[in-house]
Order: sequence, then structure tokens, then C-alpha cells
Amino acid sequence: MIFDDAQKNMNDAYFGGGTGGLASGLIWSVAGIVAVYSSPQTSMLTLFFGGMVIYPLSLLLSKLLQRSGRHKVNNPLGKLALESTAILFVGLFIAFSVAKLRVDWFYPIMLMIIGVRYLVFQTLYGIKLYWLLGATLTIVGVFCLLFGAPFITGALLGGTFEIIFSLFILYYAKVKSNR
Repeated sequence: MIFDDAQKNMNDAYFGGGTGGLASGLIWSVAGIVAVYSSPQTSMLTLFFGGMVIYPLSLLLSKLLQRSGRHKVNNPLGKLALESTAILFVGLFIAFSVAKLRVDWFYPIMLMIIGVRYLVFQTLYGIKLYWLLGATLTIVGVFCLLFGAPFITGALLGGTFEIIFSLFILYYAKVKSNR
């Protein structure tokens, strides 16, 4: 499979990855809302356990939007998608460890980790908007750290930016597939 065909297959199967971004943004938003009404620990656990349903939720959304939610078995980019998940596990470990010392740093660290992972998505889907999303989340995380943002700020900003970007990505992927 040549590279362009591999990206097209990923785009077609997962709606440009926009369904995953939308699912993730919703989970981040829920975690932020939980932080308003509960403890930081409950909010962090909401993101952690909610994160486990992002992929299945994104598949469901892909199928609802008439996409297969499955790439071809011989698509080498499928491995990259799976391998980039390791970034999340390392990031969660770092964020939870640091949160024991500074709970308000949890979401900024997670924003930076998620931002870095989104940079890889440009290679997966061929959508340069992922570079902007990755940079935006990373910069927001840095600013939250530098300016001592309240605990919930990172969760709510992360959710908001992911939802907004995912809507643009879904639109772009739809337009691209109609060509």
C-alpha cells in the first residue's frame, strides 16, 4: 500500500480522525464539569476512565456517520495509530505523579501530552490542521502552567478546543472524501 492510499484509507475509515477528537473533547469537557461539582481526584479519574471509551465512542460515531471504523489490515498507518497511544500512557503516569505534588498541574501536563500526540495525526490522516491542534493544546498547557490557572481551566479549555477542531476536521474530511 502506498502512503497516499494508506492516509486515504485512514481518512475514509475514521472520518479523518474527527470522531476521535470529538469523543475526546466530550470526555475532557465532562471531566471539567465533574471538577466544578466534585474533587480534583474525581475529575482526574473521570478523564482516565473516560479516556478508555474514547476509541469505542469514536468508532460508534464513525459508523453513525456512514464510515467503517476499520482500516485495511495491510495499512501500515494502523500500527502508528496504536504505537502513538504509548505517549498517552507515559503522559498519564507523569501527570498523575506530578498531581500528587501539584494537583493543578494535572490538566496542563495532559494538554501538552495530548498536543504532542496530535502532531502524529497529521501523518496518519494527512490533515495539516492536526499540527495546529497539537500546537494549540501544547501552548494552552504551557500557559496554564506558567500563569497558575485553576485546576478546571485546562480540562475545560482542552475539551473546548478539541470539540471545535474536530468539527473542522470532520468538515474537511467530508469535503476531501467527496472529491
